[in-house]
Amino acid sequence: MFKLLAPLALVGLLVSCGGDDSDVAPATDAPMTSEATTEEPTEEATDIVAIASGNEDFSTLVAAVAAAGLVETLQGEGPFTVFAPTNEAFAALPAGLVDKLLLPENKDLLVKILTYHVVSGTVLAADVTAGDVPTVEGQNITITTDMGVKVNGATVTATDIIASNGVIHVIDAVILPPDVDPSAL
Repeated sequence: MFKLLAPLALVGLLVSCGGDDSDVAPATDAPMTSEATTEEPTEEATDIVAIASGNEDFSTLVAAVAAAGLVETLQGEGPFTVFAPTNEAFAALPAGLVDKLLLPENKDLLVKILTYHVVSGTVLAADVTAGDVPTVEGQNITITTDMGVKVNGATVTATDIIASNGVIHVIDAVILPPDVDPSAL
């Protein structure tokens, strides 16, 4: 599992989780995928929202982050590890669910779902081992490393997209907290 040495900081739904790379345990030999892609930070490194906004494959995620009011938070200091579903992952949800989640009356549920995709700290592919990991939402996600890395069954398809305030790992499905019933919307 991700071995975070500092406790998960929860203040409100998702706040700037201060810290540095000392929150992450030493690297292991368990890569996220056999074809991990690492983007090295540059002097012009941008935050998680800017990186996602610059990639058409994340347009639904970016719209959801905006509808949830989390843009400023995910532009904050962090560090954050985000398991980012692609547009294709959102499209695989039941018909009409994304549109319902984007409605103002469902903002709290949308925040819950999005923060379930975020782990406090910067956790790179090399730092991954199997196990349960607390999310910023408050419930655990389950990481498995047999035949590639999965997060609650969603396959990690790209890793280590470095941002100035954390890292993004791309996943092929939207993961839902255990207490969320999408058919209830």
